[in-house]
Formats: sequence, C-alpha cells, structure tokens
Amino acid sequence: VLFLDEIPEFSRTALEALRQPLEDRVIHISRADSKVQFPANFMLVATMNPCPCGYLGDSTKECVCSQQSIINYKKRISGPLLDRIDMTLQVAKLPREQLSLSAKNEAKPQAAAWRKQVQEAHYRQLKRQGIFNASLDNKQLEKYASLEKAAAAILDSAAEKLNLSARSYFKIIRIARTIADLNARNNISSADIAEALRYRQI
Repeated sequence: VLFLDEIPEFSRTALEALRQPLEDRVIHISRADSKVQFPANFMLVATMNPCPCGYLGDSTKECVCSQQSIINYKKRISGPLLDRIDMTLQVAKLPREQLSLSAKNEAKPQAAAWRKQVQEAHYRQLKRQGIFNASLDNKQLEKYASLEKAAAAILDSAAEKLNLSARSYFKIIRIARTIADLNARNNISSADIAEALRYRQI
C-alpha cells in the first residue's frame, strides 16, 4: 500500500511518475549505461481536502478560498492520473461523538462481519478465475464479469453522458464485479453498476 496524505501537495513530477506503475504494475528506470525493471504492484490510497483551507462544504466553518484557488488546487491532480484511480469519493467529517472510544468499540462487531464478507468475496474470486478482480485484464472481464441486460444499458448510458474513457469503463466493471462478489451474486446487476458509478466522484 502506498498512502499519499494530501496528494495535491506532492510535486506534479512525482505524481505523474505514478501513472506507469499504476497501469503496468512495473517501473522502468533508465540510465546512460543500463535499463532496469522493478515490480511495482501496489495499492494507491490518497487523501486531499476539498479546497486549500479544507472547509469547503463544512457545516461548522466557512470556506475562505476563492473559486479560482479551489480550481487550481484540484488541477494539481491531472486527469490521466485520476483516470488510473479506481475509486474516488467524498468522505464527510465525522460527528465528534463518533470519535469516542465507546463508539469504536461498538463498531468492532460490524468490522468483524465486514472482514468475513471480504474473505468470502476473495475466496469466490480465486475459485472462479484464479486471481483477484483487480488483476483481470479487459479480455478476462468479458469472460468472468457477466452484466445483466439492464446493467449493461445503465453502464453504456453513463459512459456516454459522463464521457468515460475506455479505462474508466472497464474499471467500473471491475468494481461492480467485486460488489457482486461481496453480495454473493454470479452476475452483475444494475444495482452493482449503479453503486460502482457512485465511486467515480471525480
């Protein structure tokens, strides 16, 4: 796992260098006398504020950023890099009472149930295709990710309206395949596609 906290604060050069390993799972280093290839199969997790001051959309404190500064802040993450990230979503600020130790203890049984659900989904994927969904190439998706007719129609409509790239199109199918596995379904339903689309909040 590569965790980048406050991803817009990293240099543009460093962020753009992530594009190749995110796509190919390898990194190439070229020098005058040699070329070397290293494995780079990692999960990228990144965070960013909604604006430079961090309070855009906050219900308790007013944002002081100008519209242009917000646009410039978000532009620090390029479209091609965002396109290589499977899921992007907004996370609301937790109420103070949910930060307490008692609230965390109450969440433990639910976390245990989620862990079991994920383990069962992993088993389902490995039994069906021998690898995890994230590693399926586009040709394998056609074989192992069967979309119900209504699901295919929703995806095609969204692809046209949102002007999705081919990369994003197949990422949504992979995510929907995983959602279906978490719910012990063989085929991908329209609800799975709709949920996967909600995780593309770019």
